Amino acid sequence: MDAHADAVSKASAGTLTVFPVPAFQDNYLWVVDNGKDAVVVDPGDAAPVLAYLDARGLTLRAILVTHKHADHIGGVETLLERFDVPVHGPAHEAIGCVDHPHHGGETVHIEAPAMTLQVIDVPGHTAGHIAYFLGAGAAGAPRLFCGDTLFSCGCGRLFEGTPAQMLASLDALAALPPATFVHCAHEYTLSNIRFALAVDPENAALDAWHREATALRAAGRPTLPTTLAQERATNPFLRSDAPAVIAAAERHAGRTALSREAVFAAVRGWKDTFR
Repeated sequence: MDAHADAVSKASAGTLTVFPVPAFQDNYLWVVDNGKDAVVVDPGDAAPVLAYLDARGLTLRAILVTHKHADHIGGVETLLERFDVPVHGPAHEAIGCVDHPHHGGETVHIEAPAMTLQVIDVPGHTAGHIAYFLGAGAAGAPRLFCGDTLFSCGCGRLFEGTPAQMLASLDALAALPPATFVHCAHEYTLSNIRFALAVDPENAALDAWHREATALRAAGRPTLPTTLAQERATNPFLRSDAPAVIAAAERHAGRTALSREAVFAAVRGWKDTFR
């Protein structure tokens, strides 16, 4: 069984199911449930979430928000019209619907479905962006809900943060267990792989992931969740200390002896203009 198929097969391991509800052009609104009670992460659109809940007979018990962008919070108010539930989100962003603000470092306990999540401060994409880490247990392997900070073979644009902030945020996520499933908020994998191959064309793991991801999308299947182990092997933004990535950054920047932060900044700037 390939790595992605194995990850998907375990997505309903234990007593919790983790499901990507598609929305808009390429968003995934992640729903975690125990067959009765549910939590939704970044519900940018209420309609597909409500359709999923109704189809499975689920009751929403909590909402988790990673950052302020409309495609992550746009459906919250509509969901609150039907479900009187807590809304967890970043303390450093002005999101009116958030009634449980978090700075990072807190533990979130949800009674049903039974979940304990660690909040991680990950500024970069936005100034107050947070992520949620669910340890191994009821959901099988550990799981990371990272919004727009980390993508498969990519990372979020730096709309508000600095390269140093984003690099530190990615380092914090990369330090989680390698078996952690990474539940990104967007299906950007193929376009990200195309850029990653421009940076690191001799990476055999990346080439294999390209073939697998292409087949998954051709079959109408999501490429997510990925795993931190796979991202460490294939994602240039987690490999700013890898010789191949350093060399590519120096060629692109036209200078040598770049610091790790400068390598990251060069690759992120390159991605911003890559076509």
